Amino acid sequence: MSDLSRLRELMRRLRDPLTGCPWDRAQTFTSVVPHTLEEAYELADAIERAVPQDIAAELGDLLFQVVFYAQLAEEAGLFTLDAVVSGFEDKLVRRHPHVFGGAPDLVEAGEVHARWEADKARERRARGSAASSELDDVPLALPALTRARKLQKRAARVGFDWPTAAGAWAKLHEELAEVEYAVAAGDAGATDDELGDLLFAVVNVVRHHERDPEALLRAANAKFERRFRHVEAALAVRGVAFADAAPDLLDALWEAAKRARLSDRA
Repeated sequence: MSDLSRLRELMRRLRDPLTGCPWDRAQTFTSVVPHTLEEAYELADAIERAVPQDIAAELGDLLFQVVFYAQLAEEAGLFTLDAVVSGFEDKLVRRHPHVFGGAPDLVEAGEVHARWEADKARERRARGSAASSELDDVPLALPALTRARKLQKRAARVGFDWPTAAGAWAKLHEELAEVEYAVAAGDAGATDDELGDLLFAVVNVVRHHERDPEALLRAANAKFERRFRHVEAALAVRGVAFADAAPDLLDALWEAAKRARLSDRA
C-alpha cells in the first residue's frame, strides 16, 4: 500500500460512523477551515525558521487537511481525492504549454506568470456570467494585507492603477493627512474609515515596489519581538520590572537592541 493510500485508509477509519474518532466524525467542510488556515500558517512559520524536519511535519499536517476535505466530499457523493488530483494535473498541463508543448518557449519568469494569470482570468470568465467582475474569486478568508494586494493586482490588470510608484506614494500622503484630520475632528467613524484607507494605500506602495506586504509585516513582527525580548532580558538583569522602568531607560535599551541587530535577517 502506498503512503497516500494508507493515509486515505486512516482517514476513512477516523470517519467511520461506528468505530471512528468522535471529533473527526463531527467535522464538516466549514468546521475544518480554521484548522486548514492554522496549518498553512504553521507551515509558513517552519519555512521562515528554515527547520527541515518542521517543514516536513507541517507539510504532512497540510496534506492531511486535503485528504480530510476529499473524504468529506466522497461521503457526500460530491467528488473524490482521485478527481482532485486528476483535475489539478490537467490544470498544470494546461497552464504550462511552454513545458508540455503547444506554445513558444517562455524564457522569463514574468512571462510565465503573466500567462498563468491570463489563463486564470479566462477560466473565471468561463465559469461566470458576462457581468462577472475582475475581482471575482479573491477569497474573503485571505489575510487582509494579502487580499488588498490581490484586489489591487486584479484592478491593475485592466488598467486601474497608478502608472508609477510616485502616484501610490502621493495617495499614501493624502490618506495620512485625512487620518490626521479625522482624528483632530474627533470623528471616530471617519477615523476608522481613513485608517483603513491608509493601510490600503500602504499596501499599494508596497506592491508598486514589488514586495509582499504580508511577508514584510511578518518580518517586522519578528524583529519587534526579538528586540522586545532583548529589552525584557536587560530589565531582568537590572532587577527592574517593566512597569517600573523609566521611559528614558526603555528608550536606551530599545536603541541598544537595535544596535545589536539581534540577527534581524535570521
